Amino acid sequence: MNRTTQRDVHDPDGVRLQKVLASAGLGSRRACEQIITSGRVKVDGIVVRELGVRVDPGTAVLHVDDLRVQLDTSMVTLALNKPLGVVSTLHDPNGRPCLDQFVTDRTERLFHVGRLDAETEGLLLLTNDGELANRLSHPSHGVPKRYLATLEGRVKPAVGVALRNGIELDDGPVKVDEYTLIDASGGASMVEVVLHEGRNRVVRRMFDQMGHPVTRLVRTQIGPVRLGDLRPGRTRVLGRTELGSLMAAVDL
Repeated sequence: MNRTTQRDVHDPDGVRLQKVLASAGLGSRRACEQIITSGRVKVDGIVVRELGVRVDPGTAVLHVDDLRVQLDTSMVTLALNKPLGVVSTLHDPNGRPCLDQFVTDRTERLFHVGRLDAETEGLLLLTNDGELANRLSHPSHGVPKRYLATLEGRVKPAVGVALRNGIELDDGPVKVDEYTLIDASGGASMVEVVLHEGRNRVVRRMFDQMGHPVTRLVRTQIGPVRLGDLRPGRTRVLGRTELGSLMAAVDL
């Protein structure tokens, strides 16, 4: 009979697991002990229920309820509502309004994740976690993005059908994962689309091709992170659950 031996994740020189979890904001040590004994914690992929386990916070990968726990307190990820007319860079040599004006209170060296053209508003992520930024930007992870677009003209149902099936742009095919007509009145329409694409101005280009140029475009969601009621030009630090969901979306 084959027997499987569970790998030992205990590090005798490490820190007690409940203390590590408490330091990461999971609650009091007593609450973290209950989280451990209920089988909700994984260390390096192994479920741990024993309270005596010690881990190295610098190397251990911890998940609670299958969500990654960020143990490095020097790491920060922000959501920003980028206003109209701002370019997606932290420094612009041409002196155009850019992202640095919104993070003057931060001491970290931040990277912006993804881009929005100057005419597009909405959600951008800023982080000093290079691995997270790289994975979010890499097309292999296909993190979905949600947009709210105001279009010229009254959009017919055939537009949604075509975009779901896929259309051809000059740099290759594109299709949406979701398409919802929100409103059509007068000479304009409002639609919501979700797609994995990260190509330059892809939402604007696909609606141009369908004969309905975009007059306003707002990105409202990246993966599990929503813009919500965040005001233009304001930032907020992602919460623990939100960050854990985002990391899980890129297999961290």
